[in-house]
Amino acid sequence: MAENNFPPLPRFIPLKPCFYQDFNEIPDQHRTMCKRLYHLWILNSATLAFNLIGCLAWMCGGGGATNFGMAILWLILFTPCSYVCWFRPIYKAFKTDSSFNFMAFFFVFMAQVVISIIQTVGIPGWGVCGWLATITFFSTNIGSAVVMLIPTIMFTAVAVLSFVALTRVHNLYRGSGGSMSKAQQEWTSGAWKNPHVQQAAQQAAVGARGPSIRTSTPPRPTTTTTTRCRARGGRREGGEEMEVSMSKRELALRASRLKGQR
Repeated sequence: MAENNFPPLPRFIPLKPCFYQDFNEIPDQHRTMCKRLYHLWILNSATLAFNLIGCLAWMCGGGGATNFGMAILWLILFTPCSYVCWFRPIYKAFKTDSSFNFMAFFFVFMAQVVISIIQTVGIPGWGVCGWLATITFFSTNIGSAVVMLIPTIMFTAVAVLSFVALTRVHNLYRGSGGSMSKAQQEWTSGAWKNPHVQQAAQQAAVGARGPSIRTSTPPRPTTTTTTRCRARGGRREGGEEMEVSMSKRELALRASRLKGQR
């Protein structure tokens, strides 16, 4: 069992990493998509951090302390929850080809997309610097509104990229033959939490590319058979040449004997 390595914490903190993460254990065909979703999670976390700064500017410009307090909750709660609730399921789904983890990702990530759209709109009092809150605050304090504009643009980017990622993962899952019934079977049998079944599924996903490599090499028995046929053909031709030479010698001996008798 590998040692946990995420999140990478400094040594002076008396806490240890909670998860093991290594993109090399993801099959090649899913590794790029898994990394993109990880980068999307990083972007979402950075957006919540910039949103805290924007809400601080909002409060300093006369917007009240409620939004700043809500921004702290957004950052503290949704940064780890988004990693655990939607990134870890898709990481496990790509790793073990688990339909249950795919379904868990779809349900949670659809809620993530809806939340990102709400954050992009920016309802006042929700602790997010969206378009509505930013545009209306330009008439109150232009400097604070400009600072609020940065997380607003970032929220918009997160919403768009989240929708695109959800669509691509869904198409990939449906294209590979996944369905709700397979997820229900995994849930009923408990295969989604069985480490031996997950390891076998991972080995099957990695070894799925093996037959194409093996079939590209020519079979050796054909070459051996051809060589044997050629060898046999060469022996036959050599035997026929020896028989012709022997018959010529016998004729010469008979001719010389006839001359001697005469």
